[in-house]
Amino acid sequence: MKRNQSGFTLIEIAIVLVIIGLLLGGVMKGQELINSAKVKNFATDFKNIPVYIYGYQDKFRALPGDDPAASSHLSAASSVNGDGNGVIGGTWDSNSSTDESQKFWAHVRLAGLAAGPTTGTDLLPTNSAGGILGITSGSNTPITGLNGSYVVCSQGILGKFAKQLDIQMDDGNSTTGSMRTMAIPASRGASAVASAVDLATATNADATSYVVCMGI
Repeated sequence: MKRNQSGFTLIEIAIVLVIIGLLLGGVMKGQELINSAKVKNFATDFKNIPVYIYGYQDKFRALPGDDPAASSHLSAASSVNGDGNGVIGGTWDSNSSTDESQKFWAHVRLAGLAAGPTTGTDLLPTNSAGGILGITSGSNTPITGLNGSYVVCSQGILGKFAKQLDIQMDDGNSTTGSMRTMAIPASRGASAVASAVDLATATNADATSYVVCMGI
């Protein structure tokens, strides 16, 4: 007895391949949008800090973190006062509540310029990757050759995002310009100055987390 065998036609196979292609394209596009959103969030962190500085200076004629009359300006404890020497003392990743780079965040939050806690042992905020975000004076720059009145650093940024961030905000080179990348310090609050990492040649750079700093 002869049996009739059935299978997929070329048209059916073509339709399935088209559907698979559309699904893969959608996944890739979705991942691209997620990556772009992450880079945008990192960029916003860097752009917001100058706004905090200028907003505080316009309001109180003093530098946040360094303001010697912060307790009066902000109706806070005298422990938040800076020394008034015109610089933000302490490392960008300070873990000491007495450093002005920590007090900076208390000042801008108490002034209503930023959200977050105003008291505690560690006031540094975190970025969208969960890494700490901080600021210090240009004289305390953590990366060799990085200039600016102030230096803003964001930790825990994957190399692939650091590259996009540098292209978007600077010259696209992680070792030159106003934005540079360095390895994550072994410990917080270290005052050593590190060399910038060349993300174009570093081994496995895209999947490695770094600190990205920008002079402003």
